[in-house]
Amino acid sequence: MWAHAVGFSTLPHIGGFLGWLLTRKEVPTWFESLKKPSWRPPNKMFPVVWTTLYTGMGYASYLVWNDLGGFNSKAVIPLGLYGAQLALNWAWTPLFFGAHKLKLALVDILCLYGLVLGTMYSWYPINKTATMLMVPYLAWLTLASSLTFCIWRDNPEEEKGKSD
Repeated sequence: MWAHAVGFSTLPHIGGFLGWLLTRKEVPTWFESLKKPSWRPPNKMFPVVWTTLYTGMGYASYLVWNDLGGFNSKAVIPLGLYGAQLALNWAWTPLFFGAHKLKLALVDILCLYGLVLGTMYSWYPINKTATMLMVPYLAWLTLASSLTFCIWRDNPEEEKGKSD
């Protein structure tokens, strides 16, 4: 079973790594040019936090999968919600850093927040430890959502075709 635990714990890192790989050049250029709130964490903190959060949520999903006896009809909602939130999580980086779509990234992260709450709600009767492993993720998403909002608000997107 340890191979399953490692696989589930590693899965979230795949999308996070691909998002970073595709957009890493945007941080020292485009991102640094944006107006950002003074309370934002330093850039070097993000990889450490996301590595921890991805590992925790991945292991939590393993606990739920294991307690439900694998992928079966009982797992559709709890693991489906988890998969949906993971997809929105992975989409945020290309939307924000790659496409520079701040408003769309904000919509994404707000939907992500709701899906994480739904995931936790569906997991609680199955495995309380798994649910608690998601609490730091939800806390970080609160910060990340606030940061995304402030950056969107303070950096109006230019409309295509609009002249100065």
